[in-house]
Amino acid sequence: MKTISFHPKVAEFPVVKNKTGYLYPKIIFKKFIFKAIYRYLQFSYRLLMLHPSLMKLRYAKGFEKARWNAGKIKAWGIYLMAQKNVPAYKKFYKNVPGNNELLKTRLPELTYIPETDKENYVKKYSIAERCKKGVIPFSGIVFDESSGSSGIPTNWLRSLKEREENQKIIRMAVNILIPDKNKFIINSFALGPWATGMNISFAFEKTNLLKSLGPDERKIVNTLKLFGTDYHYLIMGYPPFLKNLSDNKNLDWAKYKVTFIFGGEAMSEPMRRYILDKGVKKVYGSYGASDLDLNLSAENDFTISLRKILLENKNLAKRLLKHDGAIPMIFQYNPADFFIETNSESELLITLCRNSYLAPKVRYNIHDLGQIVRLPELESILKEFNLSVSDIGELKTDLPFLFHYGRADMAVAYYGCKVKPGDLQECIFKIGDLGNVVNGFSIKTVENERCVKKLIIDIELKHGLDPEKYNDGSYLYDLIAKLKEINQDFRESIRMVPAEGFPELHFHKFHSQHFSENDYRIKNKYIF
Repeated sequence: MKTISFHPKVAEFPVVKNKTGYLYPKIIFKKFIFKAIYRYLQFSYRLLMLHPSLMKLRYAKGFEKARWNAGKIKAWGIYLMAQKNVPAYKKFYKNVPGNNELLKTRLPELTYIPETDKENYVKKYSIAERCKKGVIPFSGIVFDESSGSSGIPTNWLRSLKEREENQKIIRMAVNILIPDKNKFIINSFALGPWATGMNISFAFEKTNLLKSLGPDERKIVNTLKLFGTDYHYLIMGYPPFLKNLSDNKNLDWAKYKVTFIFGGEAMSEPMRRYILDKGVKKVYGSYGASDLDLNLSAENDFTISLRKILLENKNLAKRLLKHDGAIPMIFQYNPADFFIETNSESELLITLCRNSYLAPKVRYNIHDLGQIVRLPELESILKEFNLSVSDIGELKTDLPFLFHYGRADMAVAYYGCKVKPGDLQECIFKIGDLGNVVNGFSIKTVENERCVKKLIIDIELKHGLDPEKYNDGSYLYDLIAKLKEINQDFRESIRMVPAEGFPELHFHKFHSQHFSENDYRIKNKYIF
């Protein structure tokens, strides 16, 4: 019997030749076993979703490796299912290597599966083609619309089953973070067709006190005054709105028990500190995407503590982080629900591992920059600096960590470096009282007639403030100094900038010039 070697790291498999070509018995056997494991994992998932106490087992310590391997097998199973049942994916996958390539190694090797994204998959095929069996059911379907922050808004559909599962997980995650039973949910996300707002309301309407107000400061403040201090208020919304809400002087935040939960974009640690100093008790973030699901991963007290240590310990940050600039958001996620990889450009590739999704996503590139760090790797790196996990805080689960650096296209190039909105946000809230007067900001580069590039930083002031008071140049050098601290590439690049290309800082009246394009109900636009 002949043998054939698939890969230098993989043992040779017996080969039997028939009329149709080569068959690989060991691979066929592995495929059979993995399919059986996949079916068992999906069945186990449905069992664990039956009750909140069972759901918590999905995050129990001691199963880090098993959970990771389960996620990989589930991602492979979803890929096979999509090939078979999703017309768009059948067409998309037509001209790529066969399935046997994936089973050369001990576990399925997902890197052989091509990436999908909005351009090569979502825009290329109709909504119906991207659904199982190529059909949009006539009942139980809700259509959401993305914010359109990166272009034209896109429509996404969600089945009743996937919405119910996601709502259960959101409720459980909130109950773990905030165990108080007297929770009062105030939904300040934009309501209507946008993905997050309505789904948040659906998640809590049967289990908690809930008021869906959208981003309306006056109504939120009036609600707290009306219902008093007996409740633990969870106010959910986008970071720019929550920051402005904390500035509201018609409420003494310290008298109330209030937790902010944000999503949609990042929040720097200085901005979190700014909000906490106003009297808000806790601030947590959640990472999701309308393309995929609302709550892919979430912050907790441990991840926030780790982020703070990385801000303070520059050597540890240099060893652990892959990208320069502001410290990334740090979340934990369940790889058995969402298997996340990164490509050669550090972009996140996400496979939705639950079988309930009507429109499956396989290795979907959302074009966010990220990094996956599993607990054993984190422990090993901490040990190099004579630190342990317990030095950071109490770790309640051994789920992997997602380091999220922001959108891959959300940066401006400036003399060989990239400046991101997150860098500027961190700087703004580190400079004296600047955070108190800022409503929004943007960055851009322009070139003069001699093709000399200049970085332009625009800051929108709060309502009623006069730009002339701030446009004296005093803040520019503070901003540049802070940028040099957090962005090593900028620190080197600024040395070669000619005088006519030196950065400029301009303050503007509230909602004037290009800031009038921002819709704070959804997301701010930071790059023009």
